[in-house]
Amino acid sequence: MNGGPSGFNNAPVTRAFVVASTAFTVLFGIKGRSAKFGLSYQDIFGKLRVLKLIASVFAFSSTPELLFGLGLLYYFRVFERQIGSNKYSVFILFSTIGSLLFEVLALSLLKDPSLNLLTPGPYGLIFASFVPFFFDIPVSTWFRVFGIRFSDKSFIYLAGLQLLLSSWKRSVIPGICGILAGSLYRLNLLGIRKAKFPEFLATFISRFSWPSTGSPRGSTTRVGTATVPSQAGRHLERTYPAPVASSIEPSETTITTLVSMGFDRNSARQALVQARNDVNIATNILLEAQAH
Repeated sequence: MNGGPSGFNNAPVTRAFVVASTAFTVLFGIKGRSAKFGLSYQDIFGKLRVLKLIASVFAFSSTPELLFGLGLLYYFRVFERQIGSNKYSVFILFSTIGSLLFEVLALSLLKDPSLNLLTPGPYGLIFASFVPFFFDIPVSTWFRVFGIRFSDKSFIYLAGLQLLLSSWKRSVIPGICGILAGSLYRLNLLGIRKAKFPEFLATFISRFSWPSTGSPRGSTTRVGTATVPSQAGRHLERTYPAPVASSIEPSETTITTLVSMGFDRNSARQALVQARNDVNIATNILLEAQAH
């Protein structure tokens, strides 16, 4: 199991979110204020500042949390590649707002003065992502350590557990709220899984963050066009490497990479044949086929 092709190829929204989270953490960390931006019991009945609310979504309170959090966000870019940037933007918005509402409810019900501040950071998005990670990402290998059975997914769970317990109750509550928000998204509350952001917003986000690096340049290959059906019944032409008569059989590693992203094995193999074993191009082919 892996997160698919390296870098932020086909994941511009994740890239923008990671950049924003890093920038907020560094900015407020330098000023020594990052730990003060979590929601508190007093915020529920007092005046909640907009800046504090925004910072509580993006800024981690410590360097270890930043490292574990960014590592998980980087891995979970696989879901943006799977459902597309427009739908993934809706997932981010839904999980973030849903998690914040659950946090407000938890603080109101608990009324615990010791919870003077919940841990800030994108806990809602990170732990909401564990829901599709649990249900949709298959286990590809099993192994034993000191007689205990682990899967390749165990490392992601351990990183999440470390982040969840980083500040005990202050971090456990946002984590649980994120899981609840992710569960509501998976249950397709009000048909939310079909919702998409307007195309121009996704394009803006893509241009907002720095360009991702493309595939490594190799030898010159012939280029042809592939036809993708659209919803209106028309056919859209996309430029991809033209298949050759003696196509190289895709490697098991590249097929497994696409399958781990949620694509059908047979479709993944056909896309790799058409893309001449280029995972990035094959991912584009599969995503466009889903979109149309």
